Amino acid sequence: MTDITAEELDALHRLNLEMAEVFVAFCKRHGLLCYLCGGGCIGAVRHKGWIPWDDDLDFFMPRDDYEKAIRLWREEMQDGRYKLEKSDEHHIDGNLFFVIRDSQTTYVKPYQADMEMTHGIVLDVLPLDGYPDSRIARAVQCFWALIYSLYRAQMVPENHGKWIRWAGKALLAAVPSRALRYKISSYAERRMTRHRIDACHAITELCSGPGYMKNRYPKEAFAESLFLPFEETRMPVPVGYDRYLTIAFGDYMRMPPAEKQRPSHDVAFMDLTLPYDRYRGKKYLVRK
Repeated sequence: MTDITAEELDALHRLNLEMAEVFVAFCKRHGLLCYLCGGGCIGAVRHKGWIPWDDDLDFFMPRDDYEKAIRLWREEMQDGRYKLEKSDEHHIDGNLFFVIRDSQTTYVKPYQADMEMTHGIVLDVLPLDGYPDSRIARAVQCFWALIYSLYRAQMVPENHGKWIRWAGKALLAAVPSRALRYKISSYAERRMTRHRIDACHAITELCSGPGYMKNRYPKEAFAESLFLPFEETRMPVPVGYDRYLTIAFGDYMRMPPAEKQRPSHDVAFMDLTLPYDRYRGKKYLVRK
């Protein structure tokens, strides 16, 4: 991991928040629900802004709004500074959800260094889906979510244990065709999202990894957004943020130990003053 100086972290915060403001304004304009999740949501509640050592912002969107956002952003915003990236049959970025990236900056992640994409600082946008009441239906949903995760990312999962890493390697080796992997992931996506939010009593996150896809959140916690102070602006959080954060993180108001108060995301190379394409063949796509 590249060490980030205090000055770089301040610049990263400023640029990422500017991008988040553009995204939130876009969602407001189209009547789409979005809310900060993860560390950004904790920051809004606990710090009224950034967690001092955090290095990015992530958003949740209900599935229907999420799918509309992809279509509308591509129609209205794609020619601007902020580019929507989403894996498809012809383009792989290693993510399970769509992201917005700042094309006027450079932020190369190690696992994406050999990918042709917009290597700018990133805003992750994750869908929320209905959580079925039946335990069996839930097990089936998680199964398809795992298949989707493997074949959409098209890379071996890290940090989830040796068994998952071994199984991931075996399943990817069994389907060497990237086009076929995408077709499998698309089928799995249809299966895992078949439980609509309005037909369920709860909500879950299927694109955040094996640990989070088992979380059962009350649907009412995400019925609307609540705008809280965030630095010099205001950002949306789920109206039931306490229920969400407690289920996902436990005692989220307690500060972590000092050794964990550091940026958590890997970055192979970063330049927040120059566009990413200046570094093509130098810091990314070096072997191509």
